[in-house]
Amino acid sequence: MGMTTDVHVRDLRYFVTVADELHFTRAAERLYVSQPALSKQVRALERQLGVALFHRGPGGVTLTPAGTALLPHARRVLDAWTDGSAALESARAAARGTLVVGMSTSPGRGGLLPAIRSRFTAAHPDTVLRLRQVSWDDPTAGLADGEADVAFVWLPLPDTGRYDWVVVAEEPRLVALPERHRLAGHAEIDLADLFEEPFLALPPSAGPLRDHWLAMDERAGRPPLIGAEIAGTEETYEALVAGLGVCLVATGNAPLITLGGVTTRPVRGLSPSRYALAWRREDGGRAAVRAYAEVCARVVGGL
Repeated sequence: MGMTTDVHVRDLRYFVTVADELHFTRAAERLYVSQPALSKQVRALERQLGVALFHRGPGGVTLTPAGTALLPHARRVLDAWTDGSAALESARAAARGTLVVGMSTSPGRGGLLPAIRSRFTAAHPDTVLRLRQVSWDDPTAGLADGEADVAFVWLPLPDTGRYDWVVVAEEPRLVALPERHRLAGHAEIDLADLFEEPFLALPPSAGPLRDHWLAMDERAGRPPLIGAEIAGTEETYEALVAGLGVCLVATGNAPLITLGGVTTRPVRGLSPSRYALAWRREDGGRAAVRAYAEVCARVVGGL
């Protein structure tokens, strides 16, 4: 007999389940269908194939020779279909896409991240947002090496031409120093008074960002004294408490290091720091990147 009509995957699943259980009621429970519906469906399959697959006798259900012959092939088809569904699901997940958001310290700043996340997710439920913490060695917070799609960074970025950004916050740079420091008594400190002080510096790999936090532009060519290198919030706090140096900090990040024994003061003669959401210029056309940047700009603008 030629199989003139195609058999549905569902009917093969019903057949295999009955063959496994050799009991229509148990098979129906496993398949979450009623027993009469299952019997009816298997009979329809037998009619379609023109052959009985099961003997239904007083002693229960057994496979016919035809059923026994079909069983391994039916299992193979079901396995292949399971693999097909899995492949389809991962293709769907890839199409939904993941947007990786890089940062070196959590932006905080009035719940910026949760506000962006809830708006972005409402508008783009198919895009998965993943946050990625990147060490201070990388001033691009993962953009340079492709680890992140968008990133919260401090300007200036190295290789500025590679990136576009939207400024999230412009904040005065404060100086953080030990509470016992000779300058801690001043309400405001002149930048010139800090030139003789050892500074805590970012790793050299941070490039222009290291220079920014050492106030290189405002030093009129006087080289900074480096007291220690820092690559994280904890280290910065420890170095400050140990009196290894002073460091500049954005107002929004001050709470991270002004724990016991450390204080901050405003500095005269210092330009503000700029915190931004950045992305690689070539990704500016990606829908998810553009959407995240737009949501970020709206949240920052209070819209």
